[in-house]
Amino acid sequence: MITARKRRIALVAPAGVVGGVLALTALSGTSNAATGGNDHGDHSHSQAWGHQAGAQDASDARIRITPGQGASGVGVDDPVKVTVSKGKLTKVVMTAVASGTEVQGTLSTDGRSWQPDAPLVRATKYQIAAEADDAKGRSVTEYATITTVSPANDFIGHVSPENGSTVGVGMPVTVSFDKAVGDKAAMASKIQVSSSSGQQVVGHWLNGSRLDFRPQHYWQPGSTVTVKLTDQGVRKTVTFKVGRSQISTVDAKTKQMTVVRDGKTIKTIPISSGSAEHPTYNGRMVISEKFRQTHMNGATVGLTEKDGKPSYDIKAVPHAMRLTDSGTFIHGNYWGGDSVFGKVNTSHGCVGLKDARDGSDGTQPAAWFFDHSMTGDVVIIKNSVDKTKLSPDNGLSDWNMPWSEWVAGSTTG
Repeated sequence: MITARKRRIALVAPAGVVGGVLALTALSGTSNAATGGNDHGDHSHSQAWGHQAGAQDASDARIRITPGQGASGVGVDDPVKVTVSKGKLTKVVMTAVASGTEVQGTLSTDGRSWQPDAPLVRATKYQIAAEADDAKGRSVTEYATITTVSPANDFIGHVSPENGSTVGVGMPVTVSFDKAVGDKAAMASKIQVSSSSGQQVVGHWLNGSRLDFRPQHYWQPGSTVTVKLTDQGVRKTVTFKVGRSQISTVDAKTKQMTVVRDGKTIKTIPISSGSAEHPTYNGRMVISEKFRQTHMNGATVGLTEKDGKPSYDIKAVPHAMRLTDSGTFIHGNYWGGDSVFGKVNTSHGCVGLKDARDGSDGTQPAAWFFDHSMTGDVVIIKNSVDKTKLSPDNGLSDWNMPWSEWVAGSTTG
């Protein structure tokens, strides 16, 4: 899939984000999520999610969410509104990410607008998902993630992970800015990142408006990372904890995924990755968002049939976890039979695990992996036929840059 800022994505997902600027929100259900990352870099090919599962004509309805996707520093009394043209809203869900609390709102009598009933809470990340139908009953979805004003988290730039969160060992510190930074060295000097583990932490500008920090190797499990931002004598601090280590390796050749927790293999799961036509990226990726269900539509990533209909349109893909901004997910697959998993690669670039249609069967491999994963966990994909080099700024793929190169660029840009 092409990243959201380059192409609007018809996605709906039930969870939240713990930092970052990309996110999807639920129209039903709840889950955990985390840092999305910015839409930067030249991602040479997009990766779509699923497998053909029906198609429909595009809806005439157009949804607008104010403020838009990725807005930060939103005032608690600033207008937040969802409107639709050429259709009517059928459902709007606004959720506070950290707590999972749904924000109560009111839908207008004509079904053309929705807004929250009360002021928002300071220093809070919210996700909004809206669905609407046009006059012919054809649905469309739209989403946005916004963050209310926070002196600690938006003091210099937006920092992720968020203060007080717990993440996997692969989660980098990302400081993102609304516009390109001119004097990178001066800006970097205002930010210090340290770990209770004593690991050396080095910053690297991935582009003009994104500065990431990481150690040479993954964070030590159980450590605490502290981010200090100082400007004009005023200091703000963000801290987060690193949980247990979980590294999952997907072998596209054997079509198996091995899950290693704290150095011990705890499960091997049959998978189906990208087909020869749509191969999955090779490389080290990090789970940045988790969604119990998400809407996947081929037309949003340019995959259509000759008649213009989407190659697939799956309303509720279960147990989806984002690996890259350009659309690589590891997710549940209920439409593939036993002859698929562990035996053939059939997807449009994602990694599929066997699942139940509604995702309610906790014994299914996808449900198990979802429940045993957290944002910041590492997923390594190897032996795919894809030859594209995974860009470090495509999601949280920082670990694909060699340490020598990371340090050579460092925070001076």
